[in-house]
Amino acid sequence: MATLDLLLGEDRQLLRDSVQRFLADHNRPHWRDLSDGLGLAGLALPEEAGGFGGGPADIALVMAELGPALAGADWLAHAAGSMLLARAVPGHAALRDLASGALRIAAICPASALSMPIVDADGMVRGTAALVAGAAEADLFLIAADEALLLVPAHPEKVEQRHRVMHDGCVSADLGFMLKAGDADILATGAEARVLADHANALILVGRCAEAVGLMQRMIADSAAYMEQRRQFGAAIASFQALRHRIVDMQLAEMASAALVEAAVVAVEADHPDHMDVVAAACVEVADAVRRVGEGAVQIHGAMGLTEELDLGAHFKRGLAIVAAMRSRADQVARFADADA
Repeated sequence: MATLDLLLGEDRQLLRDSVQRFLADHNRPHWRDLSDGLGLAGLALPEEAGGFGGGPADIALVMAELGPALAGADWLAHAAGSMLLARAVPGHAALRDLASGALRIAAICPASALSMPIVDADGMVRGTAALVAGAAEADLFLIAADEALLLVPAHPEKVEQRHRVMHDGCVSADLGFMLKAGDADILATGAEARVLADHANALILVGRCAEAVGLMQRMIADSAAYMEQRRQFGAAIASFQALRHRIVDMQLAEMASAALVEAAVVAVEADHPDHMDVVAAACVEVADAVRRVGEGAVQIHGAMGLTEELDLGAHFKRGLAIVAAMRSRADQVARFADADA
């Protein structure tokens, strides 16, 4: 049901249809379901590495579908990390295991972590990466910093982990690093590292925005269906003009944000020089829309809106978590304003 209005060739149409059919039989799939059942572990890796050769648009399409199933957080971290590794070192030995799902990777960048460790060009890493999405069960960490791009094995003697169950049910990890020179595999430094770090941030942000669009579409659909079923004063509440106006407002908010997300996906896919400015605009619109759609859906459902009996509460919590994980609204607005000046 969830979708983004992107140009779909035959391969992408088949991809979306396959994910939709799979999710119809698997309400909340886990990593292994997505990897073994759908082969999504290798979506963003080139064919010569055993993957499917997908790009940012493919990631966004899948995230929009996985959003309502609450299955996108860990997969996005792996997809972004594996794509970045393949871009930095096309023949890296870990790529085939990443494509098969035998190994999992998590990208660590400002878009995927609350805070970043201190990194230098010699491969030394110290400090903490806080609340890293998808890192709790990863075998490899790809640190994408402006100073260097580093690949770090998830060895307990090198990386201390503390797992945290988040409000939306996702599991993040606080990672403590005390790496000396030689403990990490240096993939890039200088200008090349900055370009790759920028790409990692863009992939994570557009993926989360696409996930939010999928969540909003589901919340609106569930609210419309509930309005047809719920009766007051002898009539379905769908006949109440105030509620009909409310759901139209929700639809308009979702459509406006989806249009900007689609533009951001296209810009990242084309590696447009100003793609991060478009991504910033999408983040701002998505943040506003998630709150408007989620609050409207909860109010339409009344006291049931946040109970565990319905999926709505979990969807709204995940939407709010996505918004919270983005850079602050002020930062995003400032970046877009600077670009427009």
